[in-house]
Formats: sequence, structure tokens, C-alpha cells
Amino acid sequence: MSKLDGNERWKTKMLMSEHVDQYEQQEKGEKETDSRTMLTNAERTMVRDLILLPYIDTMVSKSIEEIERSGNMLTKMYLMAGRYIQSRVMQDTYRLQKELRQRNIKVLADEQEDFLMYYKIFFRGYQERFGLTRDIMRTEISLKLTRYTSELGAVLKEQLK
Repeated sequence: MSKLDGNERWKTKMLMSEHVDQYEQQEKGEKETDSRTMLTNAERTMVRDLILLPYIDTMVSKSIEEIERSGNMLTKMYLMAGRYIQSRVMQDTYRLQKELRQRNIKVLADEQEDFLMYYKIFFRGYQERFGLTRDIMRTEISLKLTRYTSELGAVLKEQLK
């Protein structure tokens, strides 16, 4: 943005039409370049979800193992619910991997500090470091599990109708 942007007097004076066209094309090119070089918020969300889904799968697998060992009367129902959630997690994982592959985005684990986990994101010829705190991960995992559980509840309600 130059000093002349927003100054209405300069729009009609001392500018040739070719210069206006060149200036507008230059601004348009800069905006397109920024959108291609930066990760969008949707892409960051997909990366975050792809990082969290294996943790959710591990948690559900451990819960399924505990349920199998318990002598609970409702073991069969709990196992069915756990396996449904596990299958949904796998579907989402494959969908995200496919979508990120199409967008030429790769995610690799980098390093782990006390309460922070870092990942490297390679996208469109660039590299970025992405960090998640354990608290954020716990919160997001809890929200996702709640969403999967409510989805299961909706499916069960449809089956009972």
C-alpha cells in the first residue's frame, strides 16, 4: 500500500490508464502469491486434526481393551460403540491424508519439549514449524471424542425410529 492509496485526489490526476492497470495487476499478483505460499486456516485445521487422530485412535483402542477385560453386562454395547468411533477416526484420517496429499502438504514429527510438541509442515515448496501444547491437544481430543459420541447417538436414534 502506497501513500497515494485512499487519497481520492490522486485517482484522477497524473495517472495514465496503463499505469493504473499495471498497478492493479501488481497488487493482484501479490495477493495470489501470498495465498499460495501461506497455509490457510482450513489447511492448518486439517494438519492439526491429522496430528490428533492417531492419539484418539490409541485412546479408543486402550478403552476397548479395558472393556474386553471387564466383566460388565454391557460389554458388547460398549465394544460396538468403541469400534464405531474407531472406524470413524480411521475414515477421517484417510480423508485428511488424501486431501493434504492433493494440496501437496506433508506433516512430520519434529521434536518434543516439556509441554510442546513440534511438527514440520512441508507445503508448496515451503516449510513451517507447527507446535501444539499438551493442554490444547487434550482439549481438542475431548471435543473430537464428544463429536464422535454425539454422532453415534444420532445414528442410534435413527436406527430406533
